[in-house]
Amino acid sequence: MAAPSPRTPHHPSASAPPAADRIAGGPITVDDVREAHKILSGVSRATAMEGSRYLSGMVGAPVHLKCENLQRTGSFKIRGAYVRIAGLSAQERAAGVVAASAGNHAQGVALAASLLGVRSTVFMPVGAPLPKVAATREYGAEVRLEGQVVDETLAAAEEYARRTGAVFIHPFDHRDIIAGQGTVGLEILEQCPEVRSIVVGVGGGGLAAGIALAVKALRPDVKVIGVQAAGAACYPPSLAAGRPVAVEGLSTMADGIKVGRPGEVTFEIVRELVDEVRTVSEDELSSALLLCLERAKLVVEPAGASPVAALLADPTSFEGPVVAVLSGGNVDPLLMQRILRFGMAAGGRYLSLRLRLTDRPGALETMLGVLTVVDANVLDIGHVRTDPRLGLTEVEVELHLETKGPAHCAEVRAALSGAGYAVAE
Repeated sequence: MAAPSPRTPHHPSASAPPAADRIAGGPITVDDVREAHKILSGVSRATAMEGSRYLSGMVGAPVHLKCENLQRTGSFKIRGAYVRIAGLSAQERAAGVVAASAGNHAQGVALAASLLGVRSTVFMPVGAPLPKVAATREYGAEVRLEGQVVDETLAAAEEYARRTGAVFIHPFDHRDIIAGQGTVGLEILEQCPEVRSIVVGVGGGGLAAGIALAVKALRPDVKVIGVQAAGAACYPPSLAAGRPVAVEGLSTMADGIKVGRPGEVTFEIVRELVDEVRTVSEDELSSALLLCLERAKLVVEPAGASPVAALLADPTSFEGPVVAVLSGGNVDPLLMQRILRFGMAAGGRYLSLRLRLTDRPGALETMLGVLTVVDANVLDIGHVRTDPRLGLTEVEVELHLETKGPAHCAEVRAALSGAGYAVAE
């Protein structure tokens, strides 16, 4: 089992005014979330809540999966986007809307705008996955590819808004967005009234802030726990500093929560109402995605699997019943292939090795015989004969093996070493 991931509990000063009172436009309340729920009637789906016997066994209490990966457009983003655009004046709607996103927010804005008869322009990074670009166009948006990273794309969208008068739809830092995402919290309380802990992925913080606003108003005893990828965790240092802090050098497969700085609005709510923020490793994210696919039969993107990753990392630290919010399922098939292989390797079910053989007839067959004895399935073999590091009569063999877990991996390595092969990974 992986070592417990770092956590950031925080305890706001009792003398500080409530977060909602420090937000421009007045406090965001559970009534705003209820109003958003009415606006979304017939638009967003009340997504399923699926039990997980495997995770329940690990945690020692019931664990339920809130399947926002099955929401329209494949993520929760349609909720906030629709509420935000529905609240625009006739004049603002006539000017159109613009957004910047690598995927989920783009699709949510595109569909929401189409449903409301509003023209939308969405800026996406040049390297955005083709399926997400195609889906955004199919939902009705004009897509413009600009910038190598999301920050550059965001700047292009904001410049477009200034130049054309289009309304910029922020991915998380707006009261209507937060209220829309908070409807997930209302559904959780209705579907699982006995819930004690809600675990949710955190990027900019819109979903976590919305859920916390709704849940804490109605059930202050329920813990709301945020999860960030360790390679893109802006909230722990921000919470420690007491203000939004930008972090650089973001690196994670979970692009849906890859945000370098918390929002001003979302930060205040998260600081006030979210009980703690944890981080998870890339190994834990890939293992969680694989678990969702194999055990729950659910296609989930890495950001959506982050709550499951937190459960895997430290299962006994959660008070149950637990609800893990699977926030999205939009994952590029090529990325999915790489992640699954990574997850299988992390779980000891996929092993890559390199070793040297004497370049003579029968040498490969002899080595494969060793693998047969230990029941390791060979998926692929590669030969290198021209590397200057090799001796005149040597060949390097790269093996990709299907294995049965960490103990079996160790058995395979020991068998090859015992047969006289020098094994490298």
